[in-house]
Amino acid sequence: MKHDNEQALNLLKTAKGQIESVVKMTEDNRYCVDIANQIMATMSLLKKANLVILKNHIETCVRDSFEDGTQEEKTDEIINILSKYLK
Repeated sequence: MKHDNEQALNLLKTAKGQIESVVKMTEDNRYCVDIANQIMATMSLLKKANLVILKNHIETCVRDSFEDGTQEEKTDEIINILSKYLK
């Protein structure tokens, strides 16, 4: 099943732009707190993109796995990702 990745792509492209901004700010020796705030904003976008991708995965691949009998594998994948996310 095709994933709807438009929202995730938009978030990732925005994060890419913010990373480029952080690099430029660092090269320009901008105020450290401003750089740190920009990094945190970028991290937030990456987390949102990750959640969108995982939601799409659950709605497509995981749902389909219950039909084709591979749900245990897909469930283990989700648990593995969540365990990393919650650390």
